[in-house]
Amino acid sequence: MTEGTTKVTEHVAKHRRAKRPLVSSFLFIIIAVTAALGYVAGMYHYQIEAAIGPVFGYKAHSGSIDFSSLQQTYNSLAANYDGKLDTSKLIQGANNGLVAAAGDVYTIYMTPTESTSFNNSLSGNIGGGIGAEIGLKNNKITVLKVLDNNPAKTAGLAANDIVLDINDQSTSGWTVDKAVGSIRGDKGTTVKLTIQRASEVKNYTITRAIISNPSVTSSVVDGVGTMTITRFDTETGNLARIAAQDFKKQSVKAVILDLRNNGGGYVDAAKDVAGLWLNNRVVVTERVDGKIKDTLRTGNDAILSGIPTAVLVNGNSASASEIVAGALQDHGAAKLVGEKTFGKGSVQQLLSLTGGAQLKVTIARWYTPNGKNINKQGISPDIAASLTQTDFDNGIDPQFDAAKKLLGL
Repeated sequence: MTEGTTKVTEHVAKHRRAKRPLVSSFLFIIIAVTAALGYVAGMYHYQIEAAIGPVFGYKAHSGSIDFSSLQQTYNSLAANYDGKLDTSKLIQGANNGLVAAAGDVYTIYMTPTESTSFNNSLSGNIGGGIGAEIGLKNNKITVLKVLDNNPAKTAGLAANDIVLDINDQSTSGWTVDKAVGSIRGDKGTTVKLTIQRASEVKNYTITRAIISNPSVTSSVVDGVGTMTITRFDTETGNLARIAAQDFKKQSVKAVILDLRNNGGGYVDAAKDVAGLWLNNRVVVTERVDGKIKDTLRTGNDAILSGIPTAVLVNGNSASASEIVAGALQDHGAAKLVGEKTFGKGSVQQLLSLTGGAQLKVTIARWYTPNGKNINKQGISPDIAASLTQTDFDNGIDPQFDAAKKLLGL
């Protein structure tokens, strides 16, 4: 028994000794193969992405650029420049120049800071402010509108208040951008405004707060529903439908859709807005190299269908605004009133880059339902009407009046 046990034990021990080199060899091979695959993936990841990308629905490019001249430029700059170089800014500048050289004004590189600002603008989050729309009226910085439930409204500011001073600095000769930039600031900080209202001059110290400016506002006056859309963001479709439901509830006899000075936004939001008037109709087609790649259609709940509608547009109505205007015009659902639109007939996509930067790149051209690309041409209104600075200063709106006249109001 003892001898048998000894022989079995010796056999198992020999077997284990024989397996060790084999297991070690396999382990070495696995590590080597893994390392090799990692090296290949690192060296050729763009080529790999280009090969498998279409399977997962995204694009990738496998080409490369000779950056040796850029390195040479940097070396010469670093060796001779009398000052300190910020390499992160140099890299951002190089990225910006590379993208700008594509020659498309809508294809741009955005730094992390610019990306944050851009994303906030589309979400309606403008950061710290007081919740007032500022403009130039009679060559004076003026409050055009105050937003409900925001600091300006709470403090008592009102439309047509003239802003004489901001933080004890006269606004005489200021641009609107300079005034807005001075009023905005970090949440919780204060801004001092000197306001003139008629013959009264009064000082206000207002604490800034995070301002969320909705993209859609609406009203009903004398049976006419007016819907103003300032941009097409992620909430626009829902907000526009709520406004439309209110119009239906109040049995409006006509609708005026104001898209003036609306620079655009998301295409899907434009589709949703057009769908308030159009049932299962083409809103826009997207084409790449002239071939249709995507067709956007509305749903089947056009609650404003059949209600006489006029759309106000001007030279600053662009992109998604033009998609809505073009679709409603082509399908005969509305008449356009105002001025020729901006003329932006391309579609952009946002791509995330390292460190929070973004690339906004043109991926397609869009066409109206009747097959027209309005790039650099714009959409001509059915009824031409202008709004001059003098009109604005005097508080009159000939374009709005023309829309009412068109609707028989």
